[in-house]
Parts: sequence; C-alpha cells; structure tokens
Amino acid sequence: MSNHDDFDNKLSALGAQRTPVPNAARRNQALDAAMLAFDAEQKHATQGSPLINRLSSVFANAKRNWTMDNRLTYGLGTAAVALLLLPIGYQLYTSTAITPIGVPPVTVTAEPMPTLGGEVGVAATEEKTVEVLANGTASVETPEAVLGAADLAANSAAPGDDEPMYDLIVPAPIADAEAASKPMMRTLAQPGGAQQQMSAGIQPMMEAAPAEPMMAAPTDPSGDEFAKFTESPVKIVKNEPVSTFSIDVDTAAYSYVRRALNEGWVPEPDAVRIEELVNYFSYDYPAATDAATPFKPTVSVYPTPWNDKTQLVQIGIKGYVPPVTEDKASNLVFLLDTSGSMDQPDKLPLLKRAFGLLVDQLGENDTVSIVAYAGSAGVVLEPTRGSDKTKILSALDNLSAGGSTAGAAGIELAYQLAEQHKVTGGVNRVILATDGDFNVGIDDPEDLKTYIKNKRDGGVFLSVLGFGSGNLGDDTMQALAQNGNGNASYIDSFKEAQKVLVADAGGTLDTIAKDVKIQVEFNPAVVSEYRLIGYETRALNREDFNNDKVDAGDVGAGTTVTALYEITPVGSGAELNDPLRYETDAAATPDAAAATEFGFLKLRYKEPDSDTSKLIEVPIGKDFAVDSLEAASADDRWAAAVAAFGQKLKGSAYGDMAWADIRKLAQGARGEDEAGYRAEFMGLIDMAAVLRPNVVAIPPVEAVEVAPVPAVVPEPETVPVPEAAPVPEAVPVN
Repeated sequence: MSNHDDFDNKLSALGAQRTPVPNAARRNQALDAAMLAFDAEQKHATQGSPLINRLSSVFANAKRNWTMDNRLTYGLGTAAVALLLLPIGYQLYTSTAITPIGVPPVTVTAEPMPTLGGEVGVAATEEKTVEVLANGTASVETPEAVLGAADLAANSAAPGDDEPMYDLIVPAPIADAEAASKPMMRTLAQPGGAQQQMSAGIQPMMEAAPAEPMMAAPTDPSGDEFAKFTESPVKIVKNEPVSTFSIDVDTAAYSYVRRALNEGWVPEPDAVRIEELVNYFSYDYPAATDAATPFKPTVSVYPTPWNDKTQLVQIGIKGYVPPVTEDKASNLVFLLDTSGSMDQPDKLPLLKRAFGLLVDQLGENDTVSIVAYAGSAGVVLEPTRGSDKTKILSALDNLSAGGSTAGAAGIELAYQLAEQHKVTGGVNRVILATDGDFNVGIDDPEDLKTYIKNKRDGGVFLSVLGFGSGNLGDDTMQALAQNGNGNASYIDSFKEAQKVLVADAGGTLDTIAKDVKIQVEFNPAVVSEYRLIGYETRALNREDFNNDKVDAGDVGAGTTVTALYEITPVGSGAELNDPLRYETDAAATPDAAAATEFGFLKLRYKEPDSDTSKLIEVPIGKDFAVDSLEAASADDRWAAAVAAFGQKLKGSAYGDMAWADIRKLAQGARGEDEAGYRAEFMGLIDMAAVLRPNVVAIPPVEAVEVAPVPAVVPEPETVPVPEAAPVPEAVPVN
C-alpha cells in the first residue's frame, strides 16, 4: 500500500471518530493550566541584563540609544519604587478575596442541600471542580440573599446535558481566626461568563422568614460624646419596692436620632435615651387650671405590646399654661459659640437663623443681650429691647466663626449681663448655643457645674441648644442644662428650631415648676417585678425624694412629661427572678384593701421662686387598668410604640418587637397630628428597619468535606508486546 493510500485511510478513520462531549471540569482545568503557563512565561518576558531585566523600549528610534544607555538608572529606580510598594502590595494580596493565580482546583463532595422549603435540591452526591477562596462562617443576613438549592438544581442542567451549568466555589480551611470571622463571597459561574456574588458560604439553607430589608448598619461615624449609662434592670418588688427619679423634659436625643437615621447610620446606644424620645411628643393629659398647682398626674395601666404577660404603667403630667393675656417680662442672654468648630452649614449659619425665629417672638417687655465666645469672650450686643428686632438681627448676622473655644469665659460674662438686668417675677435665662466643644477656660467640669448651680440658686437659669455633629459634646450639654434648671435640645434642622423656639417657646423659656421628682412604691401583693423604661441618667436615691437640697428636673409652661414602668403581675408567669428558697411571708401587704392597688405614686415639686417642695399623692388602683391594648387610649399606645422603637434601636435587653409590629401599633395611634411630628416618626421607623433589621436566627454551619486533590496521571499508551520465542526442547546428552 502506498503512503498516499495509508494517509487517506487514517484521515477517513479520524473523520469517523465521534466528537467528545464538552466537559466543563476539563475546560476549567485547561484554563487553569494555561493561566499558570502564561504567568510563568511573564516572569521571564524581559530583555537585557538579568540584573536590570527591562522590557523592550517603546520610545522612538531617535531616543533608543539614550534609553539603552540609562538602563541601569531605570533598573535601580524601579527597584527602589518596588521596595516602597512591597508592603502595600502584600497587604492587598493577603486581604483580597480574589483567588491567587496558580491555586489548583480541588474536588469536593457536594452533599444534598436542604432548600428554602426543606426539600433536597441536589438529587445525589456529585463531584464538583471548585476554586479555593477563603474559609470562615458567613453571616446570612436575609433569606433573599441566599440562592436556594432548589433554584440551583432547577438551573444546573438543561435536558440532555451531562454537566451542570454552575460551578460552586466553596470555602477551604484557613488558619487565621480573624479572617475566618469575616464574611466571604461565593461566586456562581453562569452561562455567558456572568458572575453573581453572594455574601454567604456553603451552609444549609434557612427556612423562609418574613422578608424585611436586611443590610449591615453603619456604626456611629460622628465622634460625638455621650454620657455612658447602663439600662435600668428588672427589680424585685419585695427587695426594692420603691423607685425614685427626676423628671426629664429634654428632647435632644430624639432629634439626634432622627438626624442619624436620615443620614443613613445608627446612633450609638448611649445616644438613644428612651424617655427623651417619648417626651418629644405632646400628649393630651389634662392640664392644671391654677398656677398654684402647676400640674396634676394622669395614670393608666394597659397590656404591654411586646409581652402579653406584663403590663405598662404610664404616668403623665402636663404643665400649667398661662393665659395668652399674661405677658411675662423676659431677660434673655444669647451665649453663642463662634469658635472654629462652628464653621459648618449646620452649625453657626443654622444657629443664626434659629435665633432669628426666637427674636421674632419677643416684645417690648423683653430684653436681649448677645455674648459670643471663641478665642476670647465679648459682648456683641448690649441689652436691647425685643421690639428693636433690626438691631438684634443685624448683630446676629455679623457673627462669624473662628478661633478656639473659651466656653467657660463666655458663660461667666453671660451670667454677669443676666444678673445686671434681672427682672423680678419674670424670665431670667441664659441660652447657650454650641456644638458642646468646651476646650478652653475652666478645666475642671465639676467647677463649671458648681458655678452654674450657684447662679441657678440666684434665679438665673440656663438652657442649652446643641448644633452639628462630629464633635458634639452632648454629655457636657446635658450636665450644664441639668445643673442650670433648664432643658437641652438638639437643633438638627430649621424645622426643629421652629419647634423648640417658637411652638414650644413657653416650655423652653418659662419654668412653672422646678425640682420635680417622682417616686412610686409598688405593692408586692399585686406586682412581683418592675423596671423603669429610660431615665437612667435621672435616677435618684430613695432618700433624695424628701431632700429639698437635691436638684431635679424642671417643667415649662404647657410641657408634657411621660414615664413608663413595665410591671409583672404576681402569678403571671413572666417573672425573670426565681423565688427564694427561704423566703417568708413577712413582706405581705398588711392592709387587705391595698390588694386593689398596683402601687402608690408621689410627686414633689417647687414653685419657681420657692425653696420648699410640695407633695402630690395618687394611689395607682386596679381601676386604672384596661384588659386589652385596643382599649388603651391613643396617647398610651403611641407612647408604648415610641418606647418599643427606642428599645429596639438601642438593642435593649428587654422587649423586642418586630419593626412591622411597632409601625402597626404607631399607625393606629397617630390621632391628630397637625404639625406632622408623628407622621415624621413613621418614616423613622421605616428607616430604622432598613439600617437595623430584625435579627434572623441562622442554623449552625455544617462542615463541607473536601476530598484530596487527585494527581492527574495520563493514561499510558498501549504498546504491543512481541510474543516470546518458543523455548527449544532439551536435547538429551549422551
């Protein structure tokens, strides 16, 4: 047979061969091998001396000789830059989630995986070629973020295909515990080369949960300072039957929380003071009709919305509202921070517009002085009649920010002006507006507090308005306001300025009662446990209630104050504390009639010009209670919704409600909302639900068995073995 015929025969045989079915695993192996080969060649794709290893010049021929003559300079410069960038490169290399080139694929055994519905999505154990990324337990934040195994199985292969269309990338063991705690990325290779990344590792799929927006909440980025406190614990009535605290009319925490949520981050827990969130809203409590008794308490008892075995005791008061015809003279000193830290749009510019609103409310009987402080304190405006608005507004408009902060010096000068022009029977108040950054002046905060206390006893009170973020000294502002018989507000917007300085101007400026204290004695025959919701920074000792030398909060004209207790009725089964083994019945209530009372409420207060307190007493009878939450008033349900919101936002150890339930409760209790504050709160609930989602329980991650990497050994070619020659028979030897 000729060579030509032999070639034709071989070509015909080759044409008769069946084309092999494409294999995704073999394809990936080939790609990996090609990338490894390419990477290896790149290391040697240089020209010139091995010491310099420059690449081919791309300069024009006229410059080529010059380039060749300076190869050593380039090489040394490149080496120096490489040494400088080496730590950065190593950091990027070790922290990236991209698989380094050259990591060989490994084979794992994919066990059947439960789907969202609990069924098995992979019919049988299969061997998959995967790439090793990193290990670690991935946190699954939402069921929607996980591709169900059923979806994977449905899309894994078309009819007649031998290979699935997805290659799973699974975690491989690593030794770094810190890296193992970080979320990892899982990549699904889809047809057409599309890539989908998901923040989850291989683990059993969760059962479907109610879909809520789930995303990581940013931590507090502000650097603002807040007073640290521990959440009020549950107390046993038989051990501690009496609870005592000072009332709080501040609202700074609410407006700060609102700003944080609207800007897309969650405030730190100490910034969420629940009582200030609740007291931001006004409630329809009956007001006193006589200034001699500036308020009367309103008490209600209703089921707790987050625990059907406990109840809420709500205590509310509303300050006396003077008649419109009563024009009380005001002596106001604006103490304005004009330091360099105030040079931001939400600080000094907003401050000037806010005080412009207050100036517009003043009349002929009012006087205004302005003291500004920065590197040094100075009088910007001598006492001026409130009717001369042009002069006052012009002085405000001429303020500019710059210099350090001499807060203490400014306070001293402001009090001097207030005392020199003090009005008898009127309002004498210093209004401090600052971002709270006191860094020059009296070094000891306690000395500053003592100074303000002394001025308070002389009849000049202090209110504080906070502005901006980044270095907000909320803790300092709160301390100064509490010691100055005033309130602290946070102005995050022009709308809030209008609320504080116009709508609530009476409560901000005109004090109708000072040193207001609340004390509740719970009945151990009816109540086994209780906890006060909020007021952690206002707690008082039991003996402080009758001590008129102990300072407490103040109530302004028309201001409402609300306090909430969660109580556990005896025998409800909701007790968090076990009964004592050797407990006796000595603590039983002696009076059988007292069994009809949850407890006994006492309030103490002083009139603005008095140093002697007066007492109000109200028994909290069972007739104050309603059987269902629906039977409670709209104000009661609204206060409970706001308290639940605050507890969930700060991560309280007690009373966790889903955001949807909080919203439903608040929606049904909005009532009349002429100013739109309650409608705005509904939006904050929605924002908080996005930034601090409900916690979803995650089952433990099961280990993935990783099989050892098999060595790829090519099959040896079949070589024909020649037959052995026959062995000749032995020839007998004679």
